[in-house]
Amino acid sequence: MLDWNIITHYFPFLLSGALLTLKISVLSLVLGLAFGLTAALCKLAQNPLLRWPAIFYVWLIRSTPLLVQLFIIYFGFPQIGIDLGPFLSGVLGLALNVGAYNAETIRGGIISIAKGQTEAARSLGMSSAQAMRRIILPQALRIIIPPLGNNFVILIKDTSLVSTITVVELTLTAQRLIASTYKPFEMYVMAAVLYAVLTSAASLLLVWVERRTRKEARA
Repeated sequence: MLDWNIITHYFPFLLSGALLTLKISVLSLVLGLAFGLTAALCKLAQNPLLRWPAIFYVWLIRSTPLLVQLFIIYFGFPQIGIDLGPFLSGVLGLALNVGAYNAETIRGGIISIAKGQTEAARSLGMSSAQAMRRIILPQALRIIIPPLGNNFVILIKDTSLVSTITVVELTLTAQRLIASTYKPFEMYVMAAVLYAVLTSAASLLLVWVERRTRKEARA
């Protein structure tokens, strides 16, 4: 049976960890979208100096475990003079990881738009950049919102890995409380519930964004 006294007493501590998890998730999401959009556009570029580094970045990140990437940034970077600390290392590692997956999602959305759209925009005197910004990306956005949303939900759960580099988010908070209470079941159940709340809230928000985008497209 659950010890409800323990749950009631320690819930605020876990809630504080959950708020840090949310903060890390949002920051990583924003940076991950920037990395993903940049990598996607570079992969579609004709210039090999832009295309090949983007291809390498996406390949490298998607071919290696996130945990190893976090260890390289947190433990390895200080050896070359770059010490970001636990929090920034965690955010950067998560952002780089989700950015690679976002890049493929965004690239897929862009190439799904008929080439005639670009040709029509160019015939109206738009540059390639203007056509991409005004015509292609708005149409691709409606296609890529659902898979980007899935990436965000996965990102929230992946934040648990930053506990391995001493970021005191939800998972590490639960582990520290277990060390003092010897109540692993209650602590992990509470942590699981809070993760479920965060991911469910994110999913509902993304459903709302998707519906609103569709309504604006029909208007």
